[in-house]
Amino acid sequence: MTEALIYDLTRQGLWVAVVISAPVLTVALVVGVVIGLFQALTSVQEMTLTFVPKAGAILAVFWLSMGFMTTTLVAFFTDALVPLIAGS
Repeated sequence: MTEALIYDLTRQGLWVAVVISAPVLTVALVVGVVIGLFQALTSVQEMTLTFVPKAGAILAVFWLSMGFMTTTLVAFFTDALVPLIAGS
């Protein structure tokens, strides 16, 4: 296994991590901004108001995108890692 191959696998793994985490992080960002705007407009400064809806939205998106995440990870392992482990 050469250094170039290790770097390429690391790059591919990091890209898979970015693609998999993008839906959850995007929803967390959008919900956080919306709730922050709501708090600024209404002068409500409740700490749980930011946490509970954001956690619910993250869980919902995670549940909805689990199939996509699983498919992406399985494709990465079967296309990139398993051939290297098998020696082909």
